[in-house]
Amino acid sequence: MENWQKYISINSEIRSGKPCVSGTRITVSDVLSYLASGMSMEEIMEDFPSLNKEKIIATLSFAAYRDNMTKIAFSS
Repeated sequence: MENWQKYISINSEIRSGKPCVSGTRITVSDVLSYLASGMSMEEIMEDFPSLNKEKIIATLSFAAYRDNMTKIAFSS
């Protein structure tokens, strides 16, 4: 998903400026942790009704984007 910007926002007044799913206080890191712990997308959506499959995929896309940007910064 190249359009993660539609679903991820950063606001210094929400969760100390951590990237969050837009319109929520759920951080990208929260979602990644849930997935890493073995939760399925369906379980996450059940526990957090404000999330849907597109938003969860957007967190993965954002993490990949940020990882790529980190590589670029360190290679310069």
